[in-house]
Order: sequence, then C-alpha cells, then structure tokens
Amino acid sequence: MKNLRPKLMEEVEALRGVNSVKIKEAHENGERVVGMYCVFSPSEIAIAAGAIPVTLCGTTQEPIEAAERELPRNLCPLIKSSYGFAITDKCPYFYFSDVLLAETTCDGKKKMYELMGKIKPMHVMNLPQTAEGEESLVFWENEMKKFKTFLENEFNVDITDEKLRDAIKLMNRERIAMKRLHKLNAHKPAPISGMDMMTSQWLKGFNVDRENGIKLIEDLIEEVEERIEKGIFAYEKSAPRILLTGCPVGVGGADKVLRALEEAGASVVALENCTGYKGLDVLVEESETQDPLYSLAKKYLSTPCSCMTPNNSRLDLIKRLADEYSVDAVIDLTWQACHTYAIESFTVKGFVEDELNLPFIQIETDYSDSDTGQIKTRIEAFIETVEVNKALA
Repeated sequence: MKNLRPKLMEEVEALRGVNSVKIKEAHENGERVVGMYCVFSPSEIAIAAGAIPVTLCGTTQEPIEAAERELPRNLCPLIKSSYGFAITDKCPYFYFSDVLLAETTCDGKKKMYELMGKIKPMHVMNLPQTAEGEESLVFWENEMKKFKTFLENEFNVDITDEKLRDAIKLMNRERIAMKRLHKLNAHKPAPISGMDMMTSQWLKGFNVDRENGIKLIEDLIEEVEERIEKGIFAYEKSAPRILLTGCPVGVGGADKVLRALEEAGASVVALENCTGYKGLDVLVEESETQDPLYSLAKKYLSTPCSCMTPNNSRLDLIKRLADEYSVDAVIDLTWQACHTYAIESFTVKGFVEDELNLPFIQIETDYSDSDTGQIKTRIEAFIETVEVNKALA
C-alpha cells in the first residue's frame, strides 16, 4: 500500500478522543444518553426522545480478562469485551449512558444482557426469528413501540411522529454520506484503504454531534474525489480487491484480520459486515402519511444478519457488492463461538465459489494476538493464490 492517506483521516481518527470529552460534557449538561450495541438498534427513536444515541465499546481485548471472571471463556469476544467494558468503567460511552438498548441477536448476548441489566436501566428489543412475512414485520413494529414507550417513561418526554420523522431524515443523511464514502472504493484502484474506511464507518456510532459528523464525512468524500482526479490512490491497480464479510470489526483487536490483509498487499474495497455497509444499504422511508415506527421497523428488519433464518438477503448483498466493487475474492470473518455466522459460512462459501466463481476463505479467530502469525501465513498464502488466478484470467 502506498503511504498516501487523505489528510482528513487524522481528523476522523481524532473523533474518538473528541467524542469522549463531548459525551462527558453532554452528560454534565443534563443531556440524556442511550447506549446501543447493534445495527438493529433504532437510533431515530432515541434522537426523537431528545437523547444522544451512542455505540458502546466492545472491539478490544483489554477488558476481556475482567469479563471472564463472570462469563465463560469459550464465548464470543465481542460479548466478553462489551461486558468487560461495562464492569470496568473503561468505556466513557457506557459510563455516561442513562439507559441501554439491547437486542436478542444471539443467545450469548441475551444471557450477558441479563447481567448487564443489573448495572444500568436496560430495554431489550426481541427480534423475530425470521425477517420474512408480514407477521415478523408486525412483531418488530410492536417492539419499536415498546422501545418508544420505554424512553418516554424513562425521560418523561413525548415522542411525536414529527420528531420521529425529523430523526429519520437526519439518520438517512448520515447513511447517505457513509454510503457515498464506501462507494468511492468501487473505483479501480481503491482511493481509500480498508482500515481507513472501517475506521470512518465505525467511529460514526460514537458521534455526539451528528451534524458535525456528517459534515466531516462529506468533506472527506470531497477530498478523496479530488485525489481520484489527481490519480492519487491507496493501492496500485494490480492489488487484489477483497470483500470482507462476516462478523463486525472495529478499532483495536477486532481489526487484526483487516490489518493482516492489507499488510499482505490486498486492497479491502468492500466491508459487508455490520460495522460496514450492511446497515447503510437500505434507508428508512420518509413518508408524511406512513406511521414512522412502521417505516423504522421495515428498514431495520431488512438487515441481512445471520441471526435470521433464512438469510438469503446476505447472499444478495454479497453478490451486489462483489459485482459493483469488482472484487477478486471474498473473506469471511467469524469470531470464535459466534455460532450463527460460523454455520452460515458454509452457505456463503458455496455461494461465492459456485455462483460468483470467486476464491473464498473463512477465518475464525478472537481479539487476542495469540494466532496473529498463523493468520498472517494463511492470508499471505491465500492472497498469492488470488494473484495467480488474476494473472491467469
């Protein structure tokens, strides 16, 4: 990879520290904060309640040792890291959250949330087992109503349809900006590294001031577009173009596979996972006549997560991204003990190899550095194979 990064990436990376200060200031000024973990969490309802929705920490190895005093060791690192941050007070966003929003995306999370719910007030949104059918949509819309009522009672506010529609427009603007940024890497060669793309996408959840966050991403897009016109790219045109799918990734530990790919000379051009494109693909319908909670339910239920059965929409998204971004291979990242993604990987492998005719590899790991060397060796061998296939094509 060339040592060429957009200058505004320094400002994007600084958001982590800036927002840590801003969330403390907001709390001290009496503003309400709603902590969330999942792409299924409707930030719009929190915004309509006059609160600040923030993503909670859960992508680093550091707090896992503390979590394992209460949680089993053979549990998903995302769950252990999230709980470890909660009990050690090392995540400012958790510390300053007034209430938490949880979701039933997996059994491990559900049981962990029972323990976490003893620390702070928590509302759990129960997901249907499938995203298909009108019954599931009605069920999920009812869960939206329950969350709305929860916040109204906790914060003593009235969440009106008008406030919800305003919040929907704001969050759609953020999604549109992040989509535009992500789609820049459809260009050949890619103008942004996968790490920079992931960092930009991941940090958006910590934005206390969403308007400023949107403006920063729009400025970053403008800078990158100017660099494209000047022929400045993050990678050479010959670099293998990779689509990364599977479990969510984030800065610190959870980014080790992405880093290894780019150190091996691959260009990670598309991030299908929850912290990438998955939550951006579908916007909330902006309608003055339709119930905004119905619109929210429809959008969020469209999320192609492995917790849903069946999950054919994930395959559809992978195909669209593979075509649009001209990818040379697909890598499926699975966190240890994430059973839904681990099982679904077999289906994804068959689809990628048989339907898309692309090389595929699954990597199962955790946040620690214990297998870094092994992963490095596997990835380097895989990328060499991809390069040979490109040369023969």
